[in-house]
Amino acid sequence: MASGYGCSHPPSTWPTATPVEAGFKPALGESLDAAYAAGELEGLHGVVLIRHGKLVLERYYRGEDEIWGRSIGEVAFDAQTRHDLRSVSKSIVGLLYGIALEAGQVPALDASVVAQFPQYPDLMADPARRAITVEHVLTMTTGMEWNEDLPYTDRRNSEVAMEYAEDRYRFVLEQPIVQPPGRDWDYNGGATALLGKLIADGSGRDLVAFAEERLFAPLGITDVEWTRGFDGEPAAASGLRLRPRDLAKIGQLMLEKGRWEGRQVVPAAWIEASHRPRIESVEGLSYGYQWWLGVNQAGKPWQAGFGNGGQRLWIFPHLDAVLVVMAGNYNQPDAWKMSLKVLTEHISPAIDRL
Repeated sequence: MASGYGCSHPPSTWPTATPVEAGFKPALGESLDAAYAAGELEGLHGVVLIRHGKLVLERYYRGEDEIWGRSIGEVAFDAQTRHDLRSVSKSIVGLLYGIALEAGQVPALDASVVAQFPQYPDLMADPARRAITVEHVLTMTTGMEWNEDLPYTDRRNSEVAMEYAEDRYRFVLEQPIVQPPGRDWDYNGGATALLGKLIADGSGRDLVAFAEERLFAPLGITDVEWTRGFDGEPAAASGLRLRPRDLAKIGQLMLEKGRWEGRQVVPAAWIEASHRPRIESVEGLSYGYQWWLGVNQAGKPWQAGFGNGGQRLWIFPHLDAVLVVMAGNYNQPDAWKMSLKVLTEHISPAIDRL
C-alpha cells in the first residue's frame, strides 16, 4: 500500500493556504495518510479540500481503478490524473441545463418532455406520458418505472439496459408509468440522459462540446474526458472524467453563485433553484435539480454530487469550503461509508475555527 502524495505546486488558479491559515488543525494531511496506511480508508484515490477559495489539502494514493467499468489496473494517482466521476456527472449536466435554459436553447421547466421527441409519435399520443415535464426529469420524479438498485454489472439494471438499448432515448421514454409524476423520487440515470439530449438538440452542439465551451473553458478546465456509450452518445449520467482539482472548481463555482473570476458562468438563479429541496430522496436527504441536498447536525445546509464507488463533491456554504473525494470502491453498496469517513473522521474534526 503506497503512501500519500501531497502536491506542493498547485496551478496558479488555486492559490494555496496552509491548514492552519484556513482554520484547520495542522496535521490534517498526516491524519489522512496515517489512516490510509493503516488500511482504514481502503479504496481512497484522492482528496482535495478548498476553503475561502484556496487549496488547503491535496492528497493522492495508489489503487485499482476503472474507466466506466473497464479495469485499467493499478494507478499511482497524482494531481494530473483524470478520474471517473460516475454519477457526479449528473450534477454537472444539471448545471449545463441551466446555462442552456438562460440562452433559450432548451425547453422551459413546465414543458412536456416527450413532446420534445416528435420522432416517437406513439409515445406522444399518451396523455399520461405527456404530463411528464422537464422539471420532473430534473428532480427524478417522472413516475416511470426505473430500477438502479441492481448492481451496475447486471444488465437488468435500468441504466445498464439503457446503454444496451437500440435507442437509449426511446428506451427511457417508453418505460411504464407506475405513479403520477412529481409524487415520489426514484433514482434515474435515464432522466439525465434526456437532459443531455435536450441540451444537444437545442444548442446544436454535442453535449461534450457544449460543456467544454460553456462551462469548462471559462473555468480553465482543459483536461476533460467524457466516456461515450455503445451507440456513440455521451454517457450523460455517469461518463465524465476530470482531475479532482478541476472538479473542485465546479464546487467553488457553486459557492460563488455561478461566478468565476468575475464572469457569470452559470446563472445565479439557477444555482439557487438547483439547491432548493424539491423532493425527499433517501435516508433524510433531499434532491434538487440533479443535486443531493442535506443539513449537518447544526442544521446548516450542504449540497453534493454523489457517484458510484465513493465519488463525492461536497459543498459547504457555511464553511465556505469544497471537498472532493475520489475512490475506487465501484459497485460496493457501502462505498459511501469510506468517503463519509474522510469527512466525518478527518476533515470535520480538524476544523479549528469557522
